[in-house]
Amino acid sequence: MDTVTPLSEDHAGIADGLAKQGVKYAVGCWIDVQGRPKSKIVPIDHLPNLLAGSERYTPRGMGGIGRMNPVEDEVVGIADASTLQVLPWDARFAWMVADMSMGGREPFALCPRSILKRQVAEAAEMGYVCQLGIEPEFYVFKSESIASGRLEPIDISGSLQPTPAYDLEVALDAMPFLDRVVDYMNRLDFGLFSFDAEGGEGQYEFDFAHAEVIEAADKMTLFRLLVKQAAKETGLLATFMPKPFAELWGSGSHFNMSLEDRNTGENVFKTGSGNTGWRKEALHFAGGILKHARALAALSNPTTNSYRRLVPRLADGNFSWAPTKISYGHNNRSCMLRLPANRPAIENRSVDSAANTYLTAAFMLAAGLEGIRDGIDPGKPEDVVSYTDDSIDVLPRTLIDAIEAFDADPLTRQVFHEAFVTDYVEMKKAEWQHSHGQVSDAERDAYLLNL
Repeated sequence: MDTVTPLSEDHAGIADGLAKQGVKYAVGCWIDVQGRPKSKIVPIDHLPNLLAGSERYTPRGMGGIGRMNPVEDEVVGIADASTLQVLPWDARFAWMVADMSMGGREPFALCPRSILKRQVAEAAEMGYVCQLGIEPEFYVFKSESIASGRLEPIDISGSLQPTPAYDLEVALDAMPFLDRVVDYMNRLDFGLFSFDAEGGEGQYEFDFAHAEVIEAADKMTLFRLLVKQAAKETGLLATFMPKPFAELWGSGSHFNMSLEDRNTGENVFKTGSGNTGWRKEALHFAGGILKHARALAALSNPTTNSYRRLVPRLADGNFSWAPTKISYGHNNRSCMLRLPANRPAIENRSVDSAANTYLTAAFMLAAGLEGIRDGIDPGKPEDVVSYTDDSIDVLPRTLIDAIEAFDADPLTRQVFHEAFVTDYVEMKKAEWQHSHGQVSDAERDAYLLNL
């Protein structure tokens, strides 16, 4: 099979070593617009060919985005050997992340990883390295409860009222599943910090080490896969749907982004500890993100369901802890951006669990860099709960609001190729139209007999 670069003896040696360990297959996963890994599976002796670009794909495979016609070039997946890891739940497989290119000549315009790489290069030209830490949340249910329509947590303790957040018994009862996730993370060198039961019934959060932004996005892709795998192995279903229940907490995926000096490795956002010591670079970076917040929402909150999370209060009247306003503060968790006292990074609390990490990080980084270049003032930090402050601009309330802001923002076409913008906007508008056209049980309950 033809390759786009010559085969490498070093890669042949890697394949031979893996085969001796019992590895039988290799994958070079490219990431679609929904954030899902896609790949052909090749026998391990074909790994040198895979790394040389032997595997070709049609663009239509890009998760509902991408156009093709009978004479369009195929897209080549170029696996990144530096990302190679043996999957801990199935040691027959060697995993790698791949970049997509058009015939091996240039990056594919719709490849999320390549889009992020361009912004990493922009940061490097300005003298920065971008670091990203992610705090993913997700729900886990008993698989057999899906058919009943009432999704049940792993154990009855998971239904603790008013909330199971941080409850030790809830976490201990879920350890057959959670321990498996931890084992896989440790064997893949995630640098796990902690995990806990979150506020929803069957909701959990994991915190692990930050990394350079591309590595962090690669890890997040693998994290989603390993969580779902661990759930399947314990008879459960894991979902990264942002808001499975109207009455419960939504699942966020908070982004903690910072910049380091490219030459010294020094963090350029903050000196000292506590709420003081934030440097002008951090404030301008925040200013850039806030300027483009409405457009960013089309990526950080990419589904119609996402906007059911971005509400001030839950059905029981308690605060949702999710942002609704375009604001920043220090230890203010009602704001979109938080400048935490315990780490030199800007926390974006609007990002949810459905977000494609590569695309969201690319736009967030681009917005922040613009803020530094243009010296954008973020204004004064909010020190009170922002939900009821009508003087603050609001985040989009629906997916269509976000998509229209994304399409209208000049930064969008600086970060993304026109082909990406056109197809993404079209796809998301269709998604919104489909959802908007549905008649829900709640509507029938409210109107059927009353009107």
